[in-house]
Formats: sequence, C-alpha cells, structure tokens
Amino acid sequence: MGSIKQYTDIFRQNREAIDRNSAEVLNSRRQAALEALDDRELPDRRDEGFEKTSIDEMFAPDFGLNINRVNIPVDVASSFRCDVPNMSTAIAFVLNDSFHPSSALASKLPEGVIFDSLRKAAVEHPELVASHYGTLAPLDRPGVALNTLLVQDGVFIYVPRGVKLSKPLQLVNIFSSPASLMAVRRVLIVMDDDSEAQLLVCDHTQDCDNNYLSSQIIEVVMGRGARFDLYDMEESSARTARYSQLFARQEAGSSLLVNGITLTGGMTRNDYNIDVMGEHSETLLAGMAIGTGHQHTDNNSSVNHLAERCHSRQLFKYVLDEESTGAFEGGITVNPSARFIEAYQSNKNLLASTSARMHTKPQLLIYCDDVKCSHGATTGQLDAEALFYMRSRGISEKEARTMLMQAFMADVIDTVRMDGLRDRLRHLVDKRFHGQRSFCGSCAASCHESNNAKPSAHEPA
Repeated sequence: MGSIKQYTDIFRQNREAIDRNSAEVLNSRRQAALEALDDRELPDRRDEGFEKTSIDEMFAPDFGLNINRVNIPVDVASSFRCDVPNMSTAIAFVLNDSFHPSSALASKLPEGVIFDSLRKAAVEHPELVASHYGTLAPLDRPGVALNTLLVQDGVFIYVPRGVKLSKPLQLVNIFSSPASLMAVRRVLIVMDDDSEAQLLVCDHTQDCDNNYLSSQIIEVVMGRGARFDLYDMEESSARTARYSQLFARQEAGSSLLVNGITLTGGMTRNDYNIDVMGEHSETLLAGMAIGTGHQHTDNNSSVNHLAERCHSRQLFKYVLDEESTGAFEGGITVNPSARFIEAYQSNKNLLASTSARMHTKPQLLIYCDDVKCSHGATTGQLDAEALFYMRSRGISEKEARTMLMQAFMADVIDTVRMDGLRDRLRHLVDKRFHGQRSFCGSCAASCHESNNAKPSAHEPA
C-alpha cells in the first residue's frame, strides 16, 4: 500500500529536471496534481470476493523513470517493419516514453494536421495544446494526478475543421530497456468540427527480461460532426503491466468508435470514460480479451449521456483459459436532460478451463423517461452439444474448440471499420486460439516468450 509516496518523493527530489525536460504547458499542471495526491491512495479494489486489478499493487514495484531523457537503445529497424498488411498508414512511434516520427510521416499528412510529440506541440502551438490538455482527465482521480505529475512528453494529434483523413494514423508503443521501467505516456487528440480520422495504437514489449509499467492517459476532444475511430491493440509480455485511462467528450452529431483489443499481456487495466454532450451523437465502445497463463485483463467503462437523441452501444467479450482472470465493470448513465436515448451494453465471456475466473458487473443509471436502455452479462463454457456435433463430423476436439472461440469473437471483430485491420485481426485471433504468439505481420517489435509467467505487478522489480 502507499505506492504514491515513492513517486511524489521522486518528483520533489527531481522537479527541476522533470520541468527542464518537458514543456511549460505540461509543467503548469504539476503543482495542482501534487496537491491532489496529498493523503490519497491508488485504488486497491476487491469486489464481491473477486480480486480486481489493484492499481496500488501495480505501481508498487521499484520501476525506473527516465527523468533525464536518456537515449535508451531500441531496435528501431525492427520497429519500422510494424505495419498491418494491405493497409497504408501514417506511422509514428513511442519508444518507451519518447515520441519518434517515421521519416515519411510529414509527407503523409494533409496541411494543418498535426501528429507529433506533445512536448514539441506544446512549444510550437501552446494555445492549442493548453486549451485542451487536462480538460477531460480530472485530477481528483489519483491515477490521473500521478500521470500529470510525472509526464514529460506524449503524443498530440490535431485534425482541423472539415479535414477528412483518407489514410489511417498508426502509433506503435514499444518497451525496451536494460532495467525495469515505467513509461508515463500521454495522448491528446483534438478533432475539430466535421473532421474525420482513424488511429491504430499497437502496444509491444521488445525485451521480455524486465518488468515494465505503462501509465497512459488518452484525451479525445470531439467537435460537432466529427468522426473518430480508435483501435487500441495490446501484444505485450507477461511481465508488462498497463494502466490506460481514456477520457472523451462528444459534441453534437459526432461519432466515436473505441475498440480495445488485448491479445497478450501481463496485467492490464483499461478505463473508458465518455461524456456525450451533444444531440444526435453516436458512441460504439467495444473490446475483447484473450487470456492464458496468469494473464489478467480488466476493462471498466462509463458512458455518460448528457444530451437528447443519442445512441450508444457497448460490447465486450472475453475468452479465458488456463489460470487467467478477467474483469468487466460497465456503466451507462442517462441524465435527467437526456431524453430519447438508446443505450445498450453487453458483456459475454467464455471460460475455457476450470481454473479461469471472470468478474462482471454491468450497471444502468437512468434518471429520465422516454429512453431505450438494456444491459446484460453472461459467463459460461463452450457449448457441449456444438462440440459433440463438430466432433461427430470428424473435427478434432482441439480444432472444434478453436472454431467455436473464433465464432464467439466475430461480432467484436466486425465492429472494426478498417478493412485491412479487420482481416488481420481475424488472423491474429486465429493464431492466438491455436496457441501461437500473434504479431502484426513482419513486426519484430514484440518479444517471444511464454505467457505463463505471472504479471509484473506480482514480481519483485
């Protein structure tokens, strides 16, 4: 317990270096973040006898911080091969916690579009960054305050009014370090009115011999009529922990799709917080997790309807095998002013072994009439009759199980609106269910190791 103090002590001892290696816009919020952390603890949650992700335990090990921005060697040549076949993207990288554009990035972006280092953008476009940075992620959440206290760089994406990107953006996050490391990552996305963009984020671990922790906050500002798709795919190591918090605000007529995909990892906690502020907005929040070994995946969602005539849908599915565990806690809130809302939530889970465990808690909070809302959750095993039917037609039990699990995930994959990614994801899921490590095409950014090791938060640093 009390993991916050080790980081506030580091901040106080190194404040000058932290500020010097960052930008004024980011530095300006550190004191408020420090004050917000006084006498606070990171969540250490246990619910109904099932141990959910303990954020305090996740941050407790003695991870290193690259405060002085030392150049840590990363196999960039391998990383640059990370691309989804049959899909051309404008690609950039976050190597541990530092932004690195590809050599051709600028030439692939329309005029006025920014896809760059948050630190650099805060210097070159201070008013644009300052008017949005930290406006959605509240400091009264200890995880947000800790990230805001320590972050020195990040990613800034800006799409001007009326600009519609024909080429998807891609961001590859890579861990590689000679010692255990915590990367404090920040992503600020500003979609101006009537703009359109798609972003694929890929998390990889290049070196499996060390423990890693990713503390990430994503803020998505959606203007009127804006359309934005975010696909967040994790293929990391069993010794990598990830705590990602997304905060989004939608204005009238906007359309937001977020799909979180956990293929491999150690301990993962994703929080999705979406405020629907304008009428006729659409929200699709989806996710999948495939768990083996001691892998743990925890998704938490909150869609807050504050305007009339909006539509939201949540769909999360898990397949858990061996001793893996999962958790889902999803919420829909319909405020008194939000009439004529349609909001639906579904969480379905398959336990492929007797040792796997799943915790699910869907919630509805409705404070007005004239709405259509529903939620539901199911957890079970593979259909015995379907298995028998398939085996009676000469299909092996292993192959029959794999085919049923593939079919189970199909509707989550179908939410992907990038053709190349959707096809590739089917292939990656197929490989995962066949017991193979699954990587994006020729990408060598991920390490090759057994996923049977326990998550990093449970190991000494």
